[in-house]
Amino acid sequence: MLANALKTLTQIFKYPDLRTRILLTILILVIYRLTAHIPLPGINTDNLAAYFSQNQFLGMIDLFSGGSISNFSIVMMGVSPYINASIIMQLMTMAIPSLEAMNKEGDSGRRTIARYTRYLTVPLAFIQSYGMIALLRQSELPILTDISLYSILAIMLTVTAGTILLMWLGELITEKGIGNGVSLIITISILSRIPASIGDTLAIFDNSRALGLAIFLILTVLTIVFIIYLNEGVRNVPVSYARRLRGNRLAGGGGTNLPMKINQAGVIPIIFALSMLLFPGLISSLFVNATTPWVASAAEFIQKLFQNETFYLLMYFILVFAFTFFYVSVVFVPENVSDNLQKQGGFIQGIRPGISTANFLRFVSTRITFAGASFLGLIAILPIIVQNLTGITTLSLNGIGLLIVVAVVLETIRQVQTQLLMKQYEVA
Repeated sequence: MLANALKTLTQIFKYPDLRTRILLTILILVIYRLTAHIPLPGINTDNLAAYFSQNQFLGMIDLFSGGSISNFSIVMMGVSPYINASIIMQLMTMAIPSLEAMNKEGDSGRRTIARYTRYLTVPLAFIQSYGMIALLRQSELPILTDISLYSILAIMLTVTAGTILLMWLGELITEKGIGNGVSLIITISILSRIPASIGDTLAIFDNSRALGLAIFLILTVLTIVFIIYLNEGVRNVPVSYARRLRGNRLAGGGGTNLPMKINQAGVIPIIFALSMLLFPGLISSLFVNATTPWVASAAEFIQKLFQNETFYLLMYFILVFAFTFFYVSVVFVPENVSDNLQKQGGFIQGIRPGISTANFLRFVSTRITFAGASFLGLIAILPIIVQNLTGITTLSLNGIGLLIVVAVVLETIRQVQTQLLMKQYEVA
């Protein structure tokens, strides 16, 4: 395995344009990490760190920003506004006929939708930056040292510009580098937290924690293997094509497979579920000190309910499971797939074209989505379960982070291999 890795690395640097792509990608990721450590003025860093250690919602967001939020840096919001804009545009494309028709126009239509996504990112970044500032101002600790209108507006504009910068850097990687730029930025953000977590663990390590650390490492390896296995899992539906008479010749025929991934939804259901789960606690914290007794009592009850670990885990799993089915039902429409197969002369053996094919695909999709939803639900609640098993709080087996990292690494490796294969054909 090591020999193959060294051979691949040698082949990569053998081709100048491929080498340039990889070096450009590395350079842009280094620039991103430098910007993540450029702080904004007007912040009490000690109070900010204390507030983050007490707030689960901010801790989860900070994980995907690579510490940019806890550093209160110029790229504090990371690429989350761009991701939210992409999800919104994806759902709107499926719901609005004009956008759906535009998406089917080919590259020109997709470029137009990409431009709309960039436009939508700007107001979302501006609104989210204000939401973050408003959240920090709710803290009992004085975090913002200057809360004048001019200072807050300057912070919001700077953070929005930082998001636009990261969006541009991500698209630059996608166009002239290797891999998906935005996904790589998120991956680097997640991986950047590992050295600090290891340092914190070693600082408090003793012999009594050895067993917990060993269990944590074993579970980490098993989780990565499990994620790779299910993330790459595909249910291939055999499709045959009828032979057609074109002129004086018979054309077509043969067969292929219609791949249906077990994890069709990716990490989007987890993001949706996490937002829904943390939202009640966040809102209730604003009304705990309300003057109306029943409002304050209701807010306190909601806070205690969502702090109950059993209730939290159960609701988290149920929401992820439900959102997985919802998202797959939006992105995978059996009727459309059946119509496309019929137009191309394809059919599933033993299944009549049309409604029967659509029903069969829906049946298969429901079965594999059940497995995928269970898998995502388990990944979502995994960090809390592992912490209870091992007793280690300085290291977190974050299933969401591992899922993103594994998916991005596998996709980047595929792109590198594809580039190498193309170069070998060009030389031949």
